[in-house]
Amino acid sequence: MKVVNVPSNGRAQFKKNWKFCVGTGRLGLALQKEYLDHLKLVQEKIGFQYIRGHGLLSDEVGIYREVEIDGEMKPFYNFTYIDRILDSYLDLNIRPFIELGFMPSALASGEQTVFYWKGNVTPPKDYNKWRDLIIAVVFHFIERYGIEEVRTWPFEVWNEPNLVNFWKGANKQEYFKLYEVTARAVKSVDPHLQVGGPAICGGSDEWIADFLQFCAEREVPVDFVSRHAYTSKRPHKKTFEYYYQELEPPEDMLEQFKTVRALIRQSPFPHLPFHITEYNTSYSPINPIHDTALNAAYIARILSEGGDYVDSFSYWTFSDVFEEMDVPKALFHGGFGLVALHSIPKPTFHAFTFFNALGEELLYRDSEMIVTRRKDGSIAVVLWNLVMEKGEGFTKEVQLDIPVPFSDVFIKRQTVNEKYGNPWVVWKQMGRPRFPSRQAVETLRQVAQPHVTTEQRKTTDGIIRLPIVLTKNEVTLIEIEQIHDETSTYVGLDDSEMTSYSS
Repeated sequence: MKVVNVPSNGRAQFKKNWKFCVGTGRLGLALQKEYLDHLKLVQEKIGFQYIRGHGLLSDEVGIYREVEIDGEMKPFYNFTYIDRILDSYLDLNIRPFIELGFMPSALASGEQTVFYWKGNVTPPKDYNKWRDLIIAVVFHFIERYGIEEVRTWPFEVWNEPNLVNFWKGANKQEYFKLYEVTARAVKSVDPHLQVGGPAICGGSDEWIADFLQFCAEREVPVDFVSRHAYTSKRPHKKTFEYYYQELEPPEDMLEQFKTVRALIRQSPFPHLPFHITEYNTSYSPINPIHDTALNAAYIARILSEGGDYVDSFSYWTFSDVFEEMDVPKALFHGGFGLVALHSIPKPTFHAFTFFNALGEELLYRDSEMIVTRRKDGSIAVVLWNLVMEKGEGFTKEVQLDIPVPFSDVFIKRQTVNEKYGNPWVVWKQMGRPRFPSRQAVETLRQVAQPHVTTEQRKTTDGIIRLPIVLTKNEVTLIEIEQIHDETSTYVGLDDSEMTSYSS
C-alpha cells in the first residue's frame, strides 16, 4: 500500500490553466439546438473561459461572398450567422478564441478541401482581398461587442498548416506570408488585439523556431504561440466507422509541452504566452477510446500537471455534436466530446468536474493524485488509476494522512471507473443501439452519473486517515469539509422512535 503524509501547508498554487479554453467542431454547429444544450451543461458544471473552433471564414458561416457590380466581382460581407453564434457563446459566459480560417471558396486559389463539410485549405488568390476581409471581420466584432471586449479575444491564424490536409502542400513560406498579412491586418484595426500562431500539430516543432525567427526578422506582430498535442500512435486498424490506436503514456504529452516551451525561451520572444489550442488522447473523431473510463484516467494526469508548462490547454472537444467525418453514425462513435449525443456525460466530463472542484492551494501532487485546500479550509483530492493493459484486476491501494484543523468532518467521494459513471459500458449491454429509444437514453443518463458515497468521521490528533482502493481506470474526487452540527437545535428529536431506526 502506498502511504502519503500530506503536508499541512502548501508551497504552490494549483494552476487551473486547463479551464482557459475548450474546443468545438466548426462554428456553424452552434446553430444547432443540441450543440447549445451541451455547451450550457458544460458551462454550468465546468465553466470554461474561451471556446475555439474551425470554419469562421468557411462558406457555411457565410461571411464572405462576392457579387457582380458594374461587371466587376466585389466582396460582400454578411455577419448574420456569426453574430448569432457569438451571441450564443457570450450568453453562456464563454468568449471566442478566434481561429482565422478556412478560406472562403470565392477567395480560394484552389479547390482542395478538408472534412465532410469541405473547409477550403488553399491560400487566397488575392491577398489584398484577404487582408480586407480580416479587417472587416475584426472591425465588425468591435462594432458589435466593443473594443474592450474584443481585446480579450485571442486571434489565431489558421489551423495545422504543417499538414498537407490543412494547408496546401504544407507550404511553410506561404503560411508565413498568410500569417504576416493577417497579423498586420488585425493590428491595423487595433494594436492592442492579440494575434498568434502557428497552430501546428506535433511532429514539426521546427516550425515554431522558424516562425518566431521569421516574425523577429520581419518585425511581424506575434502575441502568443499555439500548438496542438495528441499522443495516439498510427492506427493499427481502420474500419469504415472506427480507428484503433495505441497511446503513448501521458508523460509524452507533458514532454511535448516542455519541449515547445523550451523552444520559445530560446527564441527572440522568450516570454510569449504558450497556448495548446487542441489536445486529446487520439486525434481521430472515431476512436472509441474517447468514450471510455481510460480516457478520463489518462486526461487526469494532464489536467494535474499541464498548467506548469503552458498558459492554457484546450481539450478537443466539449461535444460529440461534431461532423468532421460526416454526421455521427451511432450514439457512441468514438467522438472527441466530453458530452455524448443526447446530453449524456462521458467519464472524461466527470474528470473535468472533479478537477473543477479542487482548491487553489496545492498541498501534495504526484503522478497519481493531487491534494488541494480551498479558501474555506476544506480539502479536495483527485486520484486516478490509469491502466493501459488489457484484463481484469489492477486495483491500487493508497492511504492518505491529511491534516485538517477541525475535529468533525463530512467526507464525500465521487467515482467514475469501468463500472460507475460509464454509459459506454451500459450501451454495450443494451446491444449498442445506434439510435436509442427515449427510454434507453434516459437509462444512459441515469448511469452516466458518478457513484457517490458519504460518511461522517472524527479526526485523530488533527489527522484524517483515508484508506482508498482504486479500481481499474478509476478517477475519484474526495471532499473533506467541516461539520457544523445543528442536531441539538431540533426540539424532541429522537431517531429511536422511528420504525427500524435507532439513535
